[in-house]
Amino acid sequence: MPQEAVLSEDVGEDAVLEKLGYQQELKRTFSLLGMIGFSFSIVTSWTALGGVLITGVSAGGPAVMIYSWIAISIVSLAVAYSMAEICSAYPVAGGQYSWVAVLAPPRYARAASWATGWFMITGILAMGATNNFIGANFILGQVQLTHPAFVIQRWQVVLLSYLIAAAGVFLNVLGPHLLDKLSKAAIIWNMVAFVVVIIVILVADDHKQSAEFVFQDFQNFTGFGPAMAAILGILQSAFGMCCYDAPAHMTEEMHNASREAPKAIIMSVYIGAITGFIFLISICFCIGDLQATALTPTGVPLIQIFFDSTGSHAGACVLASLITVISIFCAAALQAEGSRSLYAFARDRGLPFSDFWSKVHVSGKGGKRRVPLNAVFLAGAFQMALCAIDFGTVTGFNTVIAIATEGFCKWLAQTIRRCSQYFPDLSYAMPLGARILSKLTGDYKELNGPYKLGKYGLVLNIIGFVFLLFASITFNFPTVSPVNKDNMNYTSAAIGVIGAVSVVTWIASGRRNFTGPKTELLDEQSTSDKDEADSEAEKM
Repeated sequence: MPQEAVLSEDVGEDAVLEKLGYQQELKRTFSLLGMIGFSFSIVTSWTALGGVLITGVSAGGPAVMIYSWIAISIVSLAVAYSMAEICSAYPVAGGQYSWVAVLAPPRYARAASWATGWFMITGILAMGATNNFIGANFILGQVQLTHPAFVIQRWQVVLLSYLIAAAGVFLNVLGPHLLDKLSKAAIIWNMVAFVVVIIVILVADDHKQSAEFVFQDFQNFTGFGPAMAAILGILQSAFGMCCYDAPAHMTEEMHNASREAPKAIIMSVYIGAITGFIFLISICFCIGDLQATALTPTGVPLIQIFFDSTGSHAGACVLASLITVISIFCAAALQAEGSRSLYAFARDRGLPFSDFWSKVHVSGKGGKRRVPLNAVFLAGAFQMALCAIDFGTVTGFNTVIAIATEGFCKWLAQTIRRCSQYFPDLSYAMPLGARILSKLTGDYKELNGPYKLGKYGLVLNIIGFVFLLFASITFNFPTVSPVNKDNMNYTSAAIGVIGAVSVVTWIASGRRNFTGPKTELLDEQSTSDKDEADSEAEKM
């Protein structure tokens, strides 16, 4: 595309941002391919599914996971299309909380936007901490595989997770222009790694499971009845499709964001759906003894599956290393997404010391690098604080089947992992719910971005909202029975804590200081556009 066209598009995007009441402070460096790579680095459905594989196989079996994955992918597309349409109309780094401020009935808009912001940011930062632990566990799991006498200690996992978090911070400090190039490399690495993993395990594994085990057998080791086990199996599939909102938080750094960000949101879901489906079938054929895989001394069932399939320490480590590199790409992307969300929320006076956290540092020739450094460091520090909880645990932060747990730190660590999935879904539901509610109250706003769903928009909003409501409820269910204080799912308690924090901070300062997008400017623009349209119609 000619440079003049790019500059013209960027000026138009800056004007859209100005209508929302913001100045363009960040530099637009991301291309469409870079943003697809950025988004899929976070979504990476096939590796995410590997992390919940054993739990899913135990709660319904491979058949439930595979068929539910198809359904989850379809309804996730309804959410993605809905979010893409909203993002096209309002391409602002605040994402969901900014959309709620614009779309919700005016009576509830500011307070609902505030609550959405708290849940959204908590989920993004918790997801970053979870990813860092996954990467650390993959590294140490390879060490244990090749040195069986080595016993993994929690402090080792925590310190390695700190190293991965620090790498993510460092890559963000270097600037978004590097992140765009890194994201292009990431999508290539991700897809090559996917192809290599699938081909190697299918070719090397000579003791595959039967087709009946993969596509028909119903497994239930949860202690619940079949219906509940199936619901839990569906839930595990939902863990594999999350965080495809990432492009929305990077729109102020994208060329032609109102057109390209929606494409990146939708494409990341399509790629995730296809790769996840192929991965699930392949890995279920190659999984060995369930109990031995679940209790593997490596701490990572997927590494055990790689070893069982290849029969080679070196082969298993090569495959695991491919995923480890993906986790580092993901760490950088989640740091960027989290820091931009913090930056946007602070810009709207949503955080203590907002002026400090919303500051953009400019460096490089001609202001080449424009990075909200303070927000980057805050995101990294918050992730490390969450990881520090695991210093007090005995078993791994992301161990898939760990029924016997010990103490406060253990269930808190598990709860944070669950919330890293729960809170993003909750924040997705809020703008869709606001849009549906506004239709009922007569405050419905037409979305005038370049990407429109037309008459299908509200239908997809409703489908997506119902799915997210289902997921938000079932995420609170315990995964085994009988339920006790150790295996209880404390996600609902975490929701209550974040909800209470948002209410208290709203009363204490938010209702006075929080601004959000300048909706009055949008209303004036909408009125002006309508008058111009009416005038043109009269002339005709």
